[in-house]
Amino acid sequence: MDRKRSGVRPRGRGIQLSFNYRGVRCRETLAIPPTAKNLAYAEQKRTAILYAIETQTFDYLREFPKSSLAKRVFRSGNNVSVKELLETYLKRTARTVELSTIRDYKSAVYHHLIPEFGDVNIADLKPSRIKDWIASLAITGKRINNVLVPLRGAFDDAVRDNLVTVSPLAGIANLSHRARDPDPLSPDEINAVLGACDGAVLNLFQFAIWTGLRTSELIALHWFEVDLKRGVLTIRHASVRKQMKAPKTASGKREVKLLPLAVEALERQKALTFKDGGAVFVNPRTGKAWETDGQIRKTAWAPAVKRAGIRYRCAYQTRHTYASLMLSAGENPLWVASQMGHSDWGMIRKVYGRWIPEADPQSGGKAILMWAQVGHKDRQSA
Repeated sequence: MDRKRSGVRPRGRGIQLSFNYRGVRCRETLAIPPTAKNLAYAEQKRTAILYAIETQTFDYLREFPKSSLAKRVFRSGNNVSVKELLETYLKRTARTVELSTIRDYKSAVYHHLIPEFGDVNIADLKPSRIKDWIASLAITGKRINNVLVPLRGAFDDAVRDNLVTVSPLAGIANLSHRARDPDPLSPDEINAVLGACDGAVLNLFQFAIWTGLRTSELIALHWFEVDLKRGVLTIRHASVRKQMKAPKTASGKREVKLLPLAVEALERQKALTFKDGGAVFVNPRTGKAWETDGQIRKTAWAPAVKRAGIRYRCAYQTRHTYASLMLSAGENPLWVASQMGHSDWGMIRKVYGRWIPEADPQSGGKAILMWAQVGHKDRQSA
């Protein structure tokens, strides 16, 4: 018999078995001398392995407990802990998601998931335990949903790898949560805040209110992206946790029309940062580009709001203020959506609907009049 073709052959001082398992070509070496008797034994062992594979009773680790391939690829669910599963998931996803996303995943994994479930075998983690844990958490529904993301992803991988037959999260829905309603500044409050600022801080907030940019986009904005002659700026990236990243959606990459008050702020800002050719807005305390939204909030926005004597809300409300100003003035919601980086006006309608003017009671009158005139002509010619 041609033992090489049969999947059994001498290898050094041992005997190598070859077989296919779950679409993978596997080779394992038996630590026994390649004598005729042992080669016959190896053939019988391989035949038994093939039968176990065919009948779905093959346990790779039990058959080859020291196999690195078995531990790396074919480990059974009963021998894998949640900690190992999550850490493998983090390694797999590290190159496929943004740096800020993997940081969020690591925070969820090492601060919440591993402390609670790390020592549990993945085959033993039941939905009821996860539900009890969720009920005990003193964090928002949105945060809980975010914490569960890497756990869901890890168990989805486990199902695909046949480590478990079904994910324990399959029947656990995300918690409902309500996003904070927009709380824009009124015209008087806009004047009060801007009146409480000067220099680079004044320019930053005036520009923010009249462009509707996200804070991450403001931080990332560079002068080469500003075209004052055309009156537009180009948004191609954002700065999240000190890391540049592309916008989340294709619509986030956009041109934004510069309204007069935004241009005014940029003209003043040119004297401060244009010659350096770098970031448009900088921290006046350091002379360097802003690093995070938290830095802006603590050192610029919160003090300005306090000096203005108005009710506090976060700096992101400058974006909501822009939307409310545009819509209240009767600007086309589709245009507002494109300016703000939304793919359609559905989000505008959902979030900012109360600022969209009600339809004119006389709406439709022009169409009726036009149709009446056309219909009259048609009747005359008949």
